[in-house]
Amino acid sequence: MRQDFPVLAGDDPPVYLDNACMPMKPEPVLRAMDNYYRNFPTCGGRSLHKLAFDVTEHYETARGQLQRFVGAADASEIVFTRNTTEAINIVAWGLSLKRGDTVLTSDREHNSNVIPWHVLRERTGVRYAVVPSRDDVYFDLEALKEALTPDVKLASFVHTSNLDGYTLPAREIAEICHDAGALVMLDAAQSAAHTEVDAQKLDVDFLAASAHKFCGPSGTGLLYGKAEALAALKPTFAGGSTVRNSTYDGCEFLPPPSCFEAGLQNYGGMIGAGAAADYVAGVGRDAIHAHEVALNERLTKRLAGMEGLSLLGPPEAEGRGGIFSFNLAGLDGHEIAMDLDESANIAIRSGMHCVHSWFNSRGIKGSARASFYMYNTAEEADLFADALEVTQRTLGGSAGAPRREEQSFA
Repeated sequence: MRQDFPVLAGDDPPVYLDNACMPMKPEPVLRAMDNYYRNFPTCGGRSLHKLAFDVTEHYETARGQLQRFVGAADASEIVFTRNTTEAINIVAWGLSLKRGDTVLTSDREHNSNVIPWHVLRERTGVRYAVVPSRDDVYFDLEALKEALTPDVKLASFVHTSNLDGYTLPAREIAEICHDAGALVMLDAAQSAAHTEVDAQKLDVDFLAASAHKFCGPSGTGLLYGKAEALAALKPTFAGGSTVRNSTYDGCEFLPPPSCFEAGLQNYGGMIGAGAAADYVAGVGRDAIHAHEVALNERLTKRLAGMEGLSLLGPPEAEGRGGIFSFNLAGLDGHEIAMDLDESANIAIRSGMHCVHSWFNSRGIKGSARASFYMYNTAEEADLFADALEVTQRTLGGSAGAPRREEQSFA
């Protein structure tokens, strides 16, 4: 499998453990995009020549690939977006929420599912409320029930947290919220690459994901919406390709998904995203998850006795999937990440991982985060453990040492 990923197939590949941010791209994705740019690099859906038909055919094939990947009932329920952030904003502004309406999230949301609600609150008077986690880090279903007042119109929750790998009980959340009359949106950016996601079984009204998280190109993503939920949204952006006809007096919008895909699209990117979805599905996300958990268990056991090590999230590896988010007493996460990169060619993430609200609420300045994917090996897990022990000795971290000031990186 590693031979499918050019970055990992060289003579001196990095130990790449920043997969929660962005995994590598396999050859089938690169070939799919190259095929577009070499053989029919034109505009789809407008012109009537053969090249344009090729674009439209491949573009809509990609929509079907993403439909299957997230379990949508029909391809028309898939809107192409640039990323999860754009998908959430389409819902945020398309629902026509008004002053006094409430949007509910968990307390472990990525900025993609926090900042839109701050902006909406400032501009329209919509309320934004947060469901706190239990003391043992798990989601609190009872607190959710208490927070679901009649004013709650939308509950927007992360599926798997990029903070620590914890997966929320999405099906139960959706059932509770629907019983209270609220729509449900799921941020599946982190989950779609690592676990089976079926929007129909989860019974969510909306679901957002970024293709760069599941081996696709950056700047591509999707918004899933139940047919009736998409039909009720007002288009956030309007212009070319969104209307059936227009005059100086008005216009007639096309039905979803076209009314949400304004302007010329990233055809090559979306074709690549479809290929990525098929590649990951072909490997099997259940198998990917099991492999990641096995590596995480190996690493967790190996470092269990490390002085000053503290883990974020559930104590058992199964509850964290492929994510090993940690702090070492006396050391800054950025120092750890830079030392591992320079001394051992190991790539990890450090900082607040765009989950600033969670860290700030707890007075924590961030963490270092190693994250596994399908192509990582037991040898790489051991190399990381060995290198982290060397880094701790080299940088002088200890259980009693004060933490150094962290830089203001995301």
